[in-house]
Amino acid sequence: MRRCPPLRGRTAVITGAARGVGAQLARTLSERGARVALVGLEKRELARVATELSGETAYWHVDVTDADALLRTARSVEALFGTVDIVVANAGVAGGGLFRHTDPEAWRRVVDVNLFGSVNTARAFLPALIRSRGYYLQIASLAALAPTPLMTAYCASKAGVEAFTHSLEAECAHHGVRTGVAYLSWTDTDMVRAPEQQAALGRLRSDLPWPTRRTYPLAPAVDRVTDGIERRARHIYAQPWLRAAQFLRATLPSLATRNARGAVHELESHPPTPEPAPLPAQAPAVAGPVG
Repeated sequence: MRRCPPLRGRTAVITGAARGVGAQLARTLSERGARVALVGLEKRELARVATELSGETAYWHVDVTDADALLRTARSVEALFGTVDIVVANAGVAGGGLFRHTDPEAWRRVVDVNLFGSVNTARAFLPALIRSRGYYLQIASLAALAPTPLMTAYCASKAGVEAFTHSLEAECAHHGVRTGVAYLSWTDTDMVRAPEQQAALGRLRSDLPWPTRRTYPLAPAVDRVTDGIERRARHIYAQPWLRAAQFLRATLPSLATRNARGAVHELESHPPTPEPAPLPAQAPAVAGPVG
C-alpha cells in the first residue's frame, strides 16, 4: 500500500510569500498537496502567486511587524482551513554598509522585520500549532553561522531568529510541536540581486571563498527546504555544503573579517552614499553577502 504524501491535506502558512523563496515555497508545497495560506505585504503579488497554485489557497495582506494583525490572521487562517499544521517564518529584509554610516532607523527596520516579525509570527500561530501538533520553520541564513562586516543588522537578526527558534523548541516539544531552522546561502531572488548594485558589497562577495560567493538557483534550494518540511527536520540546508559550515562556525567570523578588508577599506576611502530604503517587509528572507 502506498503511503499518503506527508503534506497532502496539511495547511501551511508562509510569511513573505509574495516573492522569492516564499513564493517558490508556496508553489512547491501546493504541488505536494498542501493547502497554502499566503501572508505578505504586497497585495498584488500575493494575488498573483495565489493564482499560480494548483491547490486550495488564500492570502492575507499583513505586515509581520504588526503583532495584532498577525493574531487576527492566525485566527482567520484556522477558521478558513480548519487547522494550521506548518508555519514558515520567511518574511525579511536586508541592508548593507558600514555600521557607523547606516541610518539608525533603516538598521532598526531590518531587525524589526527579521527578528521581531518572526517572533510575532510564532506568537500568533503557536496556539494553532499546539492544537495540530504541527511544525514551525524559521528561514535563516548562512549569516547566522558566519556574521560578516557590512551586514550587521541582517546578521544580528538572523543569528537572533536561529537562537529564538532553538529556544522555542524546548518549550514546545512536549506539546508535539517540532521546530526547525533552514539555512540558505546566496539564492537567486530579488533580495540577493539588490545588494549587488552596491560596489562595496559586490567587492566583498567577490573576495569570499568558493562556494560562498556563488549564486544558487532558487528551485533546487526550495525543493530541499520542502523535503525538510516533510521530515519536520530540526536543521535544513538549502545548499548541501552549508552542513559543513555548521560544524565550522567557530572559525567563520575571523575568515569573513579577513576576506572583507578590501571592501571595508573601499567604503572607508569614499564618502558614503545615502542608503536605499529597505525592501518591502514581506520580501524573501534569504541570503545576504554570506547567506
